[in-house]
Amino acid sequence: EVQLVESGGGMVQPGGSLRLSCAASGFTFSTYDMSWVRQAPGKEVEWISSIATGGPSTFYAASVKGRFTISRDNDKNTVSLQMNSLKPEDTAVYYCRAVHITTQTVNWGQGTQVTVSS
Repeated sequence: EVQLVESGGGMVQPGGSLRLSCAASGFTFSTYDMSWVRQAPGKEVEWISSIATGGPSTFYAASVKGRFTISRDNDKNTVSLQMNSLKPEDTAVYYCRAVHITTQTVNWGQGTQVTVSS
């Protein structure tokens, strides 16, 4: 069974940090590009970061560049998102997404809530 399980969400004050993790199972993790996307209440899904199958190629949306860092561990089948200098506008449900490098098959996690508020 394909699974992507996010963890690490929570509530943090502006300027704080959180680290999200996504544990993958049931598929060959190293053959998937991994991404984080988010959806704030009443807004469309926003792509925020991706990392290629073997790293180190990483990509970021302008809204998070310089504050967020994506990484992956193909031995542990995990992808992480280190989020620093968090802002209230970062409040959203964050989802882990896996896209196969050739078939473009997409797998999604269930999401984890991040709330940035004083």
